[in-house]
This record gives sequence, C-alpha cells and structure tokens, in this order.
Amino acid sequence: ANLARLFEQVIQPAMEALPVHASLECGEAATMDEFLDRAAAQVDNYTANEAAKAFTLTLAGIFERQLSIWARAVYLDLAIEMPKARGFQEFLAICAERAGIDVQQTGVGSDLNEMFMVANVVRHGEGSSCEKLMAIAPMLWDDASNDYHDLLAGPRIPSEHLRIRMRDLVRYIWATTRFWGLADPLPMAVTDPPYRVEARGGESA
Repeated sequence: ANLARLFEQVIQPAMEALPVHASLECGEAATMDEFLDRAAAQVDNYTANEAAKAFTLTLAGIFERQLSIWARAVYLDLAIEMPKARGFQEFLAICAERAGIDVQQTGVGSDLNEMFMVANVVRHGEGSSCEKLMAIAPMLWDDASNDYHDLLAGPRIPSEHLRIRMRDLVRYIWATTRFWGLADPLPMAVTDPPYRVEARGGESA
C-alpha cells in the first residue's frame, strides 16, 4: 500500500506534469528561435526519461527494502535461519516460495526482475546488468523512434539510450502491489491492483 500511495500521489502526478513531445524536429532550423524551441523539446523528453528512470530506481529500492523487512520478520516468527541469497532474483524466489506465490503464474516475476535490473543500469550504467537487460527487455531500447535524442556527445552508450515510459512504471507498480496483495493473508487484500496494464509495446493509461 505504501508503494501504491507513493505512485499515485508522487510519481504519477510528477510524470504527467512533465512536458513530452511526440516527435523531435531535426535538420537545419530556419531561425534561431526555431532552433532553440527544438533544443528545448529535446531537453524536455530527455528530462522525462531521466525522471522515469529515477522513479524506477526508487520503486526498486523501496520494494527490496520492504521485502527484506518482511522476510526477516517471517523467518524470525518461524525461528529458523533465513536462506542465503545471491542477488535480488534469488532473494525474490526465496520470499515468494515462503509466501506461497508462483511469480511466473501470477505474472509478477518478469516485471519485478526487470524493474530491479533497470534500477541497476540506472545506478551503474554499462556492465553485466545492462547486457542482461538488453537481452530480456529489448523493447526498452528504440533507436528507430524520433522522440528521443541522447544529449551526450561522443560514441553511443547503450545505458544512456534506455527508455522508461509511463507504461513501464505502471507495469512495475502493478507487479509490486500485486505481490504484496498475494502475500497478504488478511481479507480484502489487493491481488488485482487497479492499474491498467497493456501488452508490452503498448501504452497504458
């Protein structure tokens, strides 16, 4: 519920308030004003993408912290030692098994792992996480689109071309909220969050 409130009260309004342009004009500008308007549009879209990446990092960090607190409490109640995990994916699998959640069947596993991998790329840039993310989520890169230009000069850096859109943030908040709903043993747990999730590649409202 805390993650859902953060998304609804902070992330969603912030993203919707940012100006985003459907396409960016290139080529020689007729006037200086036209050139400056084009440059401003590029910066607008770049800023919106940076915000989306930062919010993904926030969601992943909070979810991982919540998962750690929950797991510690569960194993303490059971008076048994918590299994060691190597990385987020293994830790998530251990916690899901303890909660009786099939992360694949419930549709949350791929989005949770993707969210965490995106967070790693946002945090560290180039590296193994970026390579893995490009392999499992190539739709997060779209070199054919005309609505984004990397502002960095020099050779292309794949991690700087990572695109996170509102539809991706919706997928991530849906997966985190659904996970906690499924883990909740109390009545009226939210197991089907009210976020509209489209097939990958489509827009979400």
